[in-house]
Amino acid sequence: MTRMPTPPSERCAALAAELDLDVDTIGICHACLSFVSVPLADGHEEAARREARRMAPDLWEEGLAEPVLAALERARADGVPGAEGALLDVRARGPRSAVVRAIVLRLAADLAAEMEADVRLVTKARERRPLAPPELN
Repeated sequence: MTRMPTPPSERCAALAAELDLDVDTIGICHACLSFVSVPLADGHEEAARREARRMAPDLWEEGLAEPVLAALERARADGVPGAEGALLDVRARGPRSAVVRAIVLRLAADLAAEMEADVRLVTKARERRPLAPPELN
């Protein structure tokens, strides 16, 4: 089997951003993905990259494979630059592909953004009504 060259990480990230994947509908475990999203949200990109490499095989096995391959097929059919090479790389290397790691990072960023939005909503709700009645304060 011929080993496919790994695409540069910038191209992988750009392609991952183009793919039609929704963190809430692809059916992967958000708790598992949080191992990547939390360091990413905290600004620790290198730690997030390490966790993406570590978690990609687990996420792949728990259901990421099918939506990723389908999204890459759609992107290739739509003529998205780099999609065909990425599809070949993912088929050859599975969760060890740089493309899959970029997708995990992108999904983790989506999850981190959702978590931050949720925190803002809770904070606003708390500001509007006190946690305890005034007589208990």
